[in-house]
Amino acid sequence: MAIYITGDTHGYYPQLMDRLAGNNCNLTKDDILLVTGDFGFVWSYAENIAAFKKLADEPFTVAFIDGNHEEFPLINSFPVSEWNGGNVHRIGTSENIIHLMRGQCFNIEGISFFTMGGAYSTDKDTRPRTEGVDWFPEELPNNDEYRTASATLEQHNYTFDYILTHTVPDAALYPLGFGPDYHDAELTGYLQWVYTHSEFKKWFAGHFHDDRELLNGNLRILYNDVIKLN
Repeated sequence: MAIYITGDTHGYYPQLMDRLAGNNCNLTKDDILLVTGDFGFVWSYAENIAAFKKLADEPFTVAFIDGNHEEFPLINSFPVSEWNGGNVHRIGTSENIIHLMRGQCFNIEGISFFTMGGAYSTDKDTRPRTEGVDWFPEELPNNDEYRTASATLEQHNYTFDYILTHTVPDAALYPLGFGPDYHDAELTGYLQWVYTHSEFKKWFAGHFHDDRELLNGNLRILYNDVIKLN
């Protein structure tokens, strides 16, 4: 089994297939592709449903954390089940598309992952968006999800191989040309606390549509790159 990781996919099936090919990735039924949020295939629009069906026909497993551009009520409508030690939503009748819920630890082939999806949709301030249609308050974690995350961190002694988030800790915003935004300062501040208190090999995030190493190589934001982890 090989584990790969990439950034935002936004429900674009041809572009994802091109991305995998461009990174010389030939995934089989035994392999897993991790996506660091803004997965975008789980929407009730016709084009997203068609793209989802194509992706579900691929032989490999796709396991995604949520970003901010997701149809959260639809994702959360699927039953919660256990997968590799953590809680997930298995999407529809597909066996190979899985939502990694917030504040979980997954152990995949002996590799541990802490997951904390979510981010603020800054674009809804610059173009028309409608709450409950193309953005949802669930894009940011709620108190129960923060409590779950903190309990998971304590349970695992703040030690993981990899941390997967959509947005980044406060300290990583500055080299990207941003500062903490009051809309999601609670989340980026919490991630900063996780960054400071945890031991890990690498932190992967998405959200910024870029491929860059940050924080002295401790954190990598992903978009078009696909990284093989084992």
